[in-house]
Amino acid sequence: MADVNRGNRPLSPHLTIYRPQWTSMSSILVRITGNALIVAALMIVWWFVAAAAGPDAFATANGFVTSWFGDLVMTLSVLGLWYHLLGGLRHLVWDSGRMLDVDKSELAAQMMMVLAVLLTIFTVIVV
Repeated sequence: MADVNRGNRPLSPHLTIYRPQWTSMSSILVRITGNALIVAALMIVWWFVAAAAGPDAFATANGFVTSWFGDLVMTLSVLGLWYHLLGGLRHLVWDSGRMLDVDKSELAAQMMMVLAVLLTIFTVIVV
């Protein structure tokens, strides 16, 4: 059927009135960190393959991995790993039927961010 009032209705949800929630943003970040970890895994695999290929290939790969950019990628990968792990644990809690109301879900999203940063700092200092 044709809708005669189609031109009078606003777009929903419109980007100018949509307010991002903690839960939606943390869900998006979990997906982003999962994909970003693939890049870090490929870099580590490259390092191992270069180690098996010979000293020249290893020197190139090791120079990249231990450079400031490699250190930055690895540190952000540790952050992504912790965040992705905490997101998985949050989903396990949700699957058990707990923390499903809005206030507790938003608190869990905020705690994920704080814990991921603290665990990353701890990991970088200890390792």
